[in-house]
Amino acid sequence: MTATLTTAGPRPTRPRARLQGAALGIAAWLAGILFVLPILWMVLTSFHSEADAATNPPSVAASLTLDGYREFFGAGGGASPWPSLINSATASVASTLLTLCLALPAAYALSIRPVKKWTDVLFFFLSTKMLPLVAGLLPIYLFAKNTGLLDNIWALVILYTAMNLPIAVWMMQSFLSEVPVAIIEAAQIDGARLPTILWRVVAPIALPGIAATSLICFIFSWNELLFARVLTGVVAETAPVFLTGFITSQGLFLAKVCAASLVISLPVLAAGFAAQDKLVQGLSLGAVK
Repeated sequence: MTATLTTAGPRPTRPRARLQGAALGIAAWLAGILFVLPILWMVLTSFHSEADAATNPPSVAASLTLDGYREFFGAGGGASPWPSLINSATASVASTLLTLCLALPAAYALSIRPVKKWTDVLFFFLSTKMLPLVAGLLPIYLFAKNTGLLDNIWALVILYTAMNLPIAVWMMQSFLSEVPVAIIEAAQIDGARLPTILWRVVAPIALPGIAATSLICFIFSWNELLFARVLTGVVAETAPVFLTGFITSQGLFLAKVCAASLVISLPVLAAGFAAQDKLVQGLSLGAVK
């Protein structure tokens, strides 16, 4: 008695499954276009003159010009944006570095060497983000006024660090929980102390998570407007506050605002593009076992 072995070929794709896949693909493309279209429109408007940008309906095929960018950078006698851009970069980078220095040891204690009731600690960190920003605006303003920190960039650095620290600890805890404990124990046997373990053992392994956390903290700090608007004046004015100055009693200069918005968005876009591989690895860390 002989047995005949047959090799099963690939299953034929059903027409219904094809239609569903095509529909999902079309829906994804439409959603992507809807998200990108306002940005493309802003870029196009930034290269138009004010007269063409203010037409209704909009003049898509109008001639292109760099007048909006020239006026943004002070070619027409206006204020220079460089001090505001430098203030935003200082506040964002300094607060991000300080947040990482504080979040890494805290996340280490909550993941690799968990303390008692560590879940309650994480919930406490997250609960601090539930407070509306407006509710803390007046106390923080009075504190900055009484301590002489009004219109001081370092007040924003401290404030942004406190605002980003809960979400940074929460994210870093999930990333550090994936670090093998055996590597840390081996480093301890070799005589490495906690600072050495954190910066030479844990940090390189959790680098994608650190990159994702730092990028999110940088974006939150760069885009923050409410506290920067209230706590700063001339010396410590940030880029978002400088952008709101284009809305005047004379009207809204649309082309200039679009040019300014594009320039102010470039640092965040550049940071995201530079760290995109680490960002994807960090946000997907632990998703697939």
